[in-house]
Amino acid sequence: MTVPCRVLMIYPKFVQDSFWNYTEACELVDAKYPAAPLGLITVAAMLPKHWDIRLINRNTEPLTDADLDSADLVMIGGMLNQQPDFLHLIDLAHRHGKPVCVGGPDVSSSPHLYADADFQVIGEAEQIIQQFVAAWESGERKGVFIAEKFKIDVTLSPMPRYDLIKFEHYLFIGVQYSRGCPFTCEFCDIIELYGRVPRTKTPDQILAELQALYDHGYRGHVDFVDDNFIGNKKNLRILLPQLKAWLEERDYPFEFSTEASINIADDSELLQAMKDANFFGIFVGIESPDPETLVQMKKKQNTRRDIAECIHKIYGYGMFVTAGFIVGFDTEKASMGHAMIDFIEEASIPVCMVGLLYALPGTQLTRRLAKEGRLHEGHDLMKVEQAGDQCTLGCNFDTIRPLRDILEDYKAVIGHVFDPTAYAGRLSRLAAMLDRSDRRRDLPDGDIRKRLGGIEGVHTIMRALPEVHEPFWKTFVEVAKSNPGALRYIVMLMALYLHFGPFSKHVIREIDRRIAALDDMPPVRATELGPRTNLRAV
Repeated sequence: MTVPCRVLMIYPKFVQDSFWNYTEACELVDAKYPAAPLGLITVAAMLPKHWDIRLINRNTEPLTDADLDSADLVMIGGMLNQQPDFLHLIDLAHRHGKPVCVGGPDVSSSPHLYADADFQVIGEAEQIIQQFVAAWESGERKGVFIAEKFKIDVTLSPMPRYDLIKFEHYLFIGVQYSRGCPFTCEFCDIIELYGRVPRTKTPDQILAELQALYDHGYRGHVDFVDDNFIGNKKNLRILLPQLKAWLEERDYPFEFSTEASINIADDSELLQAMKDANFFGIFVGIESPDPETLVQMKKKQNTRRDIAECIHKIYGYGMFVTAGFIVGFDTEKASMGHAMIDFIEEASIPVCMVGLLYALPGTQLTRRLAKEGRLHEGHDLMKVEQAGDQCTLGCNFDTIRPLRDILEDYKAVIGHVFDPTAYAGRLSRLAAMLDRSDRRRDLPDGDIRKRLGGIEGVHTIMRALPEVHEPFWKTFVEVAKSNPGALRYIVMLMALYLHFGPFSKHVIREIDRRIAALDDMPPVRATELGPRTNLRAV
């Protein structure tokens, strides 16, 4: 008789002060967290069917002593911004006498930080999880299992265990179509973890996963969590018409978002196919408006093009853009802050994830900085007392430009981008370009975003943040008159400001603290300077 293993899967808390933790916006629609833990429920589907599996997401529900005591095995997975709680959970499980198996991006990137775990699954789990299962069932209680990189056939990846999550807890649910990205950005860890040859699931797989969500009663926002959704255009062109047909047959139960490189704007046919398949938002990594900096970071896809014009073209297909920007590259000029602000305003991108350059473990950037002797000790360790994200903890290396100047530039960008009047102005200009004229206006029954409403939602936002009252109300009235089809997206982006407004003020306080600490350092004499010394104390 096969004895079942009682597995407790735990998703660690993300650090509290993070750009992505927009819990205030979640509360508007009675959700608890933006996204569900897709990685863990995918791993759960790889485990033996006779194992008893429970999942606790520490971002949405409490973990009790009884939960731990009832388990035979604790499995934990997570990312860099979950690291403090991740390490705490390993210790907590051990104090309850439970063996721990760990995996996920941060374990794969920095396995030495997780040496206290009993089992490590390093790399893509599909290739090696059965080795772990066999070891466990044979009585082994320690082991390290390392996958050969970039070899997984994702067409063999199982249907995620959607039954393990509470849909009502989340703003959106993720699905994964592909892994990997064809580009070579120096700072990015995606190509180190998943490679440069995008591997895709079949259309039948994706439609089956969407059908499973549909059958569970889910309706609303589904995010394709791909590293670069258009990395394999050939296969994507096959998927999108089938996705459109699937939606039509079920009266459009889902709206989609994803992440893609800016060269998507070169392909009008692909943009139209995404529009037809009910995509409404795309995250794009822009990083910098400076061509020299883009060349240095090896982001060639962003060079030799008018990026703002590309963004506006995407708006013309009824999809808004959120974008990533980075401050702190070696080639930046003193005018970088103003140039970034000017670009963001020209492109009319309301939501901008502006962070300080952070040398992620295992990247080309980290290897170069280490070779140059510029990487800080413990660069991949996120200490509990310093918990934050790249907005406050970035530049974990000696910079070429004086760090104080970088921080001042960064503070100026954050202060402008999340000024309520500037934010509302970009919303207005976005709405003028966002062509939703032939799109459905009504959300499906069961979509929690319906709770946000129109005027009522805006009033709730304005009551919470009185400083936004005048600019947000002006934008709301303008859009209601000029482009009512875009109105609910504008209200959605206003709701996100409930987090971004206060968070930007927190970031500025932390940057001021870092600047003050630099100012308190004694001056460095010229005789003490090495060949690549960063004049941080000058």
